Amino acid sequence: MRVRDWQDVLADVTETNAEPDGWRAVAGDRSNGIGEDLYLGHPAVGVYHLKTYAKNPYEVRGKGTRVARRLDDDLDSFFPEKTGGRFAVREPAPDEDTAKSRAKRLEEVVKTHADAPTTPDALFDDAMDVLESPAFGPMAYEFDGRPDALDGLAEQFEESEELLTEELEDLVERDDVNKGFQ
Repeated sequence: MRVRDWQDVLADVTETNAEPDGWRAVAGDRSNGIGEDLYLGHPAVGVYHLKTYAKNPYEVRGKGTRVARRLDDDLDSFFPEKTGGRFAVREPAPDEDTAKSRAKRLEEVVKTHADAPTTPDALFDDAMDVLESPAFGPMAYEFDGRPDALDGLAEQFEESEELLTEELEDLVERDDVNKGFQ
């Protein structure tokens, strides 16, 4: 298991050729200490586990790793179906012309959804398509708690849970943050 910076792990997610809307996520507070746990899963790609914390209001730090090469039936039950909250991983537009084109198309999508009967999920999916998000989908998330699925995934991946916890705690200690922003 290779532990890396959380942004490098997300770069792996964005570089997969997997269907962008096939991703699902579970996130919430860490079971011990500051920060959050995040699991991202896709049937064709596998499962990634990230542990992050806010060093200050402008900087997120963390570690992550790939914990499974595929999202099998045993793991699938921990990830939400097409209900609940939504998440997306996005990349910036490579240049100004692309950014302007995406903004124009996004404006058209919003107008179309404003004029027609639609659902929030349909608007979200269309917006992610226009923005060319490489990964998006349903998410189970508790802002001030921990979904039961996080504990289930932690039990499934005890080794990564322990290793990433140690790595994140070392990072927090090196950053000398403890329980407050630096």
